[in-house]
Order: sequence, then C-alpha cells, then structure tokens
Amino acid sequence: MGGHLLRNCAAVIADEGNGPTVYRNVDLLTDGPAIVAIREGLQKEELPAGTITHDATGWFVYPGLVNTHHHFFQCFVRNRADLDWTKLSVIEWLDRIYPIFSRLTEDCFYHASLTAMAELIKHGCTTAFDHQYCFPRHAGKRLIDRQFEAADILGMRFHAGRGGNTLPKSEGSTIPDAMLETTDEFTADCARLIDTYHDASPFSMRQVVVAPCQPVNCYRETFVESAALARDRGVQLHTHVGEGESPVIEARHGMRTVDYCAELGFAGPDTFYAHCWELTHHELQTMAASGTGVSHCPEPVYLVGAEVTDIPAMSALGLRVGLGCDGTASNDNSNLMHCVHSAYMLQCLTASTRAHPVPPPVDFLGYATTGGAALLGRRDVGRLAPGMAADLFAIDTRRMDYVGTRHDPLSLIAKVGVGMPTDMTMINGRIVWTKGEFIGLDEARLFAEAEAALAAVEF
Repeated sequence: MGGHLLRNCAAVIADEGNGPTVYRNVDLLTDGPAIVAIREGLQKEELPAGTITHDATGWFVYPGLVNTHHHFFQCFVRNRADLDWTKLSVIEWLDRIYPIFSRLTEDCFYHASLTAMAELIKHGCTTAFDHQYCFPRHAGKRLIDRQFEAADILGMRFHAGRGGNTLPKSEGSTIPDAMLETTDEFTADCARLIDTYHDASPFSMRQVVVAPCQPVNCYRETFVESAALARDRGVQLHTHVGEGESPVIEARHGMRTVDYCAELGFAGPDTFYAHCWELTHHELQTMAASGTGVSHCPEPVYLVGAEVTDIPAMSALGLRVGLGCDGTASNDNSNLMHCVHSAYMLQCLTASTRAHPVPPPVDFLGYATTGGAALLGRRDVGRLAPGMAADLFAIDTRRMDYVGTRHDPLSLIAKVGVGMPTDMTMINGRIVWTKGEFIGLDEARLFAEAEAALAAVEF
C-alpha cells in the first residue's frame, strides 16, 4: 500500500490515549494502514519506500469520525413533503413509512448504501455502522452482502448491523407482513454474516453487529437469542431504545424498555442503544452501571420535538456516548460532521434546564471519534497516534470561513461547524477522497445509477 507524509500540518489533533492534544506545524506519516509518526521535521531517510508527500500547509488534521447509528436504505425516502414529521405522530409516521420501505429492491439497498457512505466520507467519516433492519421478502437475504460490496468500492471501514423485525402487526408492531422474519431466520442470517464477513483483527475493515430492530417490534425470544448468539461469537449488540416506546413496552411487559432489555440480557459493555432521549435518570444510572452505551442522534431531535437527549447527565454518570446520523427519513442527510455541531448546539439550547453543565465543545468531537470507537468495540480507530489506524480527514483552513477560529482546532467543529466537504479523507492509510473527487471512481456514474434504481421503484 505504501505510505503518505502530510508535511507541515498547521494542526494535528492527536491523542496518545490521555485525551486530545493539538500539535502545531508537524508532519504526519503513515505506512500501510497505520500511523507511524506525528512530529516536526521528519527526514527523507525516515520515510518508508514509496512514500507520497503532500503539502499540508494550512491543514487541520482530525481523527476520522465514527458513525454509530444510521439506516442507509432510507436515502431513497428523504426530502418528501408527505412524510413531514411535523404533521405526523411517531406511530403515524411509522405506519406510513414502513409500507414504502417494504417496496425497496436489492438494488435499492445497494445504491442507497453507496449514497450514504459517499456523503459520510466527504464529510470526514471513516468508520460507519449501519442498522439495516429492512428485509422485504422479495428483496432476499443478501442485502448486507451488497452493503459490504458498496463499502469495498468506496474504501469505507464498515460495521454492518444485521437488524430484523419478528412481531407481526396483528400483535402490536408497526411492521408490514412483507418485512417480517422469524427469530430463527433472523439469527441464522446473523450467524451467516458473522461467519462470512466478521474480522476481529487489528485494522479490520469489516465487522458485524447483531442488531434486532427494537423491542416494540420483536418477540422477547428474538432479543434473548440475539444476545446469546452475539456473546457466543464475540460481536457487539445494538437496538433502538428510548425513543417513545417505553409506555408500550410497559403496557406489554410491566416494565419500561431499559429494565426490559436488562432482564433479557440485552445490556452490558458489548451493547449500545440508539437515541435514549426519553430515559429517566434512574434508567441512565442502570445503563451506566451495566456499561451499556448510547448512540446519540441529534438531528432527529429537531423533528421529533419531544425532548433533547440529556447528554450532560450521561456524561456525569460516565456513560459511553457516540454520535450517529440516524436514517435519512428522519434526518435527510448523512453528514456526521454536521451532527457534531448540532449535538453541541442542542445541549446549549437546553442548558438552563439541566442539572449538569454542557460538556465542552471538544467532548462532542470526542463522542464522534473515541466515543464511537468505544461503542463499536474498536481500540484501533478514533485517535491519531502512532500505531493507530490511519483514518483521518483534513481541512484546509486558509479560507474566509475560518478567519478568527484557527486558535482553537479542538472546538472548531462543534462550535463553529464545517459547512463543506473535507480536503482529504483517508481510511486505513488509503486516500479515498481528495480535491473534490473519489479516487478512482466516477461520481457522476454512481449518481446516475442510484437515481435510476430509485426511479424504478413505485412509491
């Protein structure tokens, strides 16, 4: 693969394991998939054979962002006036959206995944987790296989969340029959994907997460057997929790969702939940005690409009927190960089109502990097330091957008926001996006093929 030397970086946001540090006017050297040095004045004789040198003057270099919750397939139902959250309750929205999802084809899932991952990469995301829970019967079982294919094309480090729904609508779920699976079907395909794709080695580009969609749309046994399978195979667990379903779970099972999941064994340091905006302080304490993590998705909060997730309380309790875009049916973009800014600003909006202060802006960058890596069980991504994966993005700050901001690179993304694609995104030591182009790919062709796949489906 060779190496890259980023010469004379204006700032590198490094982290040797004790928190982020800004190194000014340094070089950053990679060799193969790893970072090998971050320091001033690297000499020619120190460079691996074949190293390519890049002038990084004016660049701020950040660790690649880690997305911990998404639904790529929803790229094909975004920006639709008929699905406006402001005019529908959550249940009404689900009843309207699921029949649309049930019409998607295998090609739709593939092209939607390419679309979402391309946007993520353009905005500095280098590791992406997707929660793919939509399996229409006519589309077959190879939807996640196609996602791995899309990730390979773009060079994305991809964690596939194999989701599923098992409870029929006649028993209280929101899932059309065309999207239902049995628990045995679901766990069998999880096992197939783990056997085929999961790679736990350092710098792995492919991993699998067992991720039943949500307790409200699954049988109890689905969660019990998911936890057993994940722990037998040594993979992570994920689901939706705390986005308005707790009263339904309480009516069915006599307890709210956090306690219900804990009773089923679906909690612990190998488990993370998406959303968690409706949770009580006691429930947050329960999660902190078990080591269960949270993927906070700030942008859907604007649309749901119920409560702003209490990140200060989570931080005070020591909960593991990462950031996610969420599906584009409730976000409409796949820009995790923007989510860092949104997450911080939302907490500032509600600061006067909180028992704990808003964490500093740099912590929100941390949720999107080291926090996300921790949720996914990764120790090799999320930080820039020798020995870590060469996952990074660079912003040339010699622009009017950044006048007056360059004294504090740590706060820049959360506090100021970055409104344009990166100048470079590198994943596993390979430059995948630079100078407005995907290396070796024709974006216009990818766009045309995705639009054609979308047009072929009648909504």
